[in-house]
Amino acid sequence: MLRRTLLLSPLALAAQQAKELRITGLETELKLNPPKEPNYDAIHKLGVDSGSVTLRLKTNAGITGYATTTFGMVKGGPKVVQTILEEEIRPLLIGEDPAFPKRIRAKLWRELEYHGVGGIIHFAIAAADIATWDILGKHAGMPVWKMLGAYRDRMPCYSMCGWYYDNDDNLAKYKRSIEEALRHGYKAIKIKTGRYSMADDERRVKLALELCPRVMLDANQVFNRNEALRRGRLYQQMGVFWYEEPLPPHDMEGYAELARELDVRIATGENLYTKYAFADLIARKGADIVQPDNRRAGGVTEWLEIAALADAAGLDLASHGGGSANMNMLLTMPNAIYMETGGPQKNMVNGEILAPQAPGMSTEPA
Repeated sequence: MLRRTLLLSPLALAAQQAKELRITGLETELKLNPPKEPNYDAIHKLGVDSGSVTLRLKTNAGITGYATTTFGMVKGGPKVVQTILEEEIRPLLIGEDPAFPKRIRAKLWRELEYHGVGGIIHFAIAAADIATWDILGKHAGMPVWKMLGAYRDRMPCYSMCGWYYDNDDNLAKYKRSIEEALRHGYKAIKIKTGRYSMADDERRVKLALELCPRVMLDANQVFNRNEALRRGRLYQQMGVFWYEEPLPPHDMEGYAELARELDVRIATGENLYTKYAFADLIARKGADIVQPDNRRAGGVTEWLEIAALADAAGLDLASHGGGSANMNMLLTMPNAIYMETGGPQKNMVNGEILAPQAPGMSTEPA
């Protein structure tokens, strides 16, 4: 076979190479959602301005790779990502072999470094990476989690349900949201804290624990170090499962201090960009659970490296966000413990979501 290849004429070689898998086109679709009743965390108002951009990567084999990037509160965010994908990333991807996702990532980082590989640029890079892996899985005829080498075929999940709501001083809406999640079959929930006083936090946590034995807390960066420690002692005493993002993401030293002082698990990472930021957090021993976000952390290629760093340090991993893209990544990771999601799930059994079975990432829009 090798001898035959070497004897091929230049024209025959060119014809053979033309049959190799290549990215031939890039298309995007912008979606802006109508406003709905808002909900709140400690610092954000969500649901009023939200939208997404869907990426489609075309190939010469007729295979299309999909990825969708969502925004919960930034009206202009999807349009910015769409522009980056169409104007900056399209010319860099056309002609590339999707079987080389690490090389593609290196090329995007190199060519886009003047913009920076963090921030909104990384949303676009991550979408390109996820769509590339979707192509590879479809070309192989396998779901990506199997192609990468699976650790499990289902993933424990929790419902992000305990938001703040308008006109809810008596916590009726808050209680109803938790009860609805439990009716959908969830065995664990996450609630928001930190928007108001510590006494208000205490009543929210107490009510959640009365309804569900496994409760995670998310403070969404609202505290300084002193207040994070003060409230963390209360949460720890009440028996919550983890204490998420109490500090701004750049305060690595503060996270290390909290992790030393508190026994409750410290979870963070949704606002970190690239494996290098996670390596810094892990080296400082600033978290017990790392939480990559598939838009900021770089997609499949980067997630696998982040998970390996965390696993080597003996740390657990949970996703920020849910959906099939996160599922395909988490199912390959021995140290993954939870996927974040919400609402009814058709394929959930006993608090676990079953693995997608279609080839690729199952990231086609519904």
